[in-house]
Amino acid sequence: MAKSGAPSSATREGSDRSTATRRQLVDAAIDTLTSDGYGGASARSIASRAGLNQGLIFYHFGSVANLLLAALDAVSEERLHRYGTEVSGVQGPGQLVDAAEAIFRNDLDAGYITVLVEMIAGASSTPGLGPEVSARIRPWREFAQATIEESLGDSPLGNVLPAKDVAHAVVALYLGLEMLSHLDGDAEPALALFAHARQIASLIEALSTPATQEDSP
Repeated sequence: MAKSGAPSSATREGSDRSTATRRQLVDAAIDTLTSDGYGGASARSIASRAGLNQGLIFYHFGSVANLLLAALDAVSEERLHRYGTEVSGVQGPGQLVDAAEAIFRNDLDAGYITVLVEMIAGASSTPGLGPEVSARIRPWREFAQATIEESLGDSPLGNVLPAKDVAHAVVALYLGLEMLSHLDGDAEPALALFAHARQIASLIEALSTPATQEDSP
């Protein structure tokens, strides 16, 4: 039996009442997930952090699980905006790797990945939460696919490697690296992979550059 106030089910979010109060609760939920994990994200702890009555959580969101999903939505929206800024104007695989490393470092410093890691962990014990979390990862695959397609452009690899499949692999690898870095408390192994990826990107760019012939004297 679930503890009183603990996430017990994932249902659709209720109607939007007070934007300010909802945002206050969402911010508190993000802080609670980051500091106390999914297991500590009860209605009482979140409301206490927000300085509000815990009844407002159920009034505005219907359940604690829905509030935590709203917190994940808020983090994802901010990350997508930031990612879009980072990759804007990126040309070629090398610059894409540089942008990915900058994003990775920012995610770790800001604690964004902790929210997702805790929600994934909670999906194993909360009915209906798994599909909801999975649905919120889908936009990242779509974003990765669009970025890869733009980065590869008309290069030969663009015709050989399906961007959709590559995007799925990239997102899975990226999330895995962030989760391991979070669990181990050590990002250096992951950062070393970016250095290797940069070497591979240089090779890809070299292979993609059309050969030129010197003009005859």
